[in-house]
Amino acid sequence: MQLTSSTWTELDQVETNLALLPVGSTEQHGPHAPLGTDTLNAEAVAEAAAERYPDPVVVAPAVPVAVAEEHRQFTGTLWTDESTFRAYVRDIVASLAAHGWDRVVLVNGHGGNVAALREVAGRIVRHDDAYAVPFTWFDEVDAEENMGHGGPLETALLQHANPETVHEDRLTEAAEGGSDRWGDWQGRTNLAFDSDEFTENGVVGDPRDGSADLGEELLSGAADALAALLDTVAERDPNPRAE
Repeated sequence: MQLTSSTWTELDQVETNLALLPVGSTEQHGPHAPLGTDTLNAEAVAEAAAERYPDPVVVAPAVPVAVAEEHRQFTGTLWTDESTFRAYVRDIVASLAAHGWDRVVLVNGHGGNVAALREVAGRIVRHDDAYAVPFTWFDEVDAEENMGHGGPLETALLQHANPETVHEDRLTEAAEGGSDRWGDWQGRTNLAFDSDEFTENGVVGDPRDGSADLGEELLSGAADALAALLDTVAERDPNPRAE
């Protein structure tokens, strides 16, 4: 059930301890995709998983601003530092747990959030009355080599789930002004800290290789993986040695 579209009386009748918290970002994704790409994609995966899961799952509103300072030179990008981000996510999980939804999957759509989400989930499990685990959708669809940024996979998921947000007439411009690799490398060392150091328009990868059909496959695979994770989270004992 979606928190934002449900009444409190409806949610008061829901018998579940499972919740999904989509976590995205507001950052440039080239000339063809919106700044909310990561948020939209995280929401799409969370909603699809909740729909196919056999038991009720609460879906919280997405976190739209996160760890994205690496895109700061591109107009419209918003960011916060990791400590503020971790504290905010932890507070939201605590709020969910206060209503009994104390097993929370953090459904992530932005690579820059990965380390911070892993750390805050550990803090929650060790110190709070809740259990949280991060889930990054593109890690579940073998996306490492083709992920890019505003590249084929992110674009494809948008083309399927939110097609009105993609400027199809700008895909060639996006590809021609982009980079084929994230970073500026010397051996195994990435010399770049910000994306404008290696991509002219913010794109990494060729978004022309995406399609709505590919996006449908990606959404299905990610949602299946998330539903399977919900099963495990529902049964897992996070403190096996506790008395």
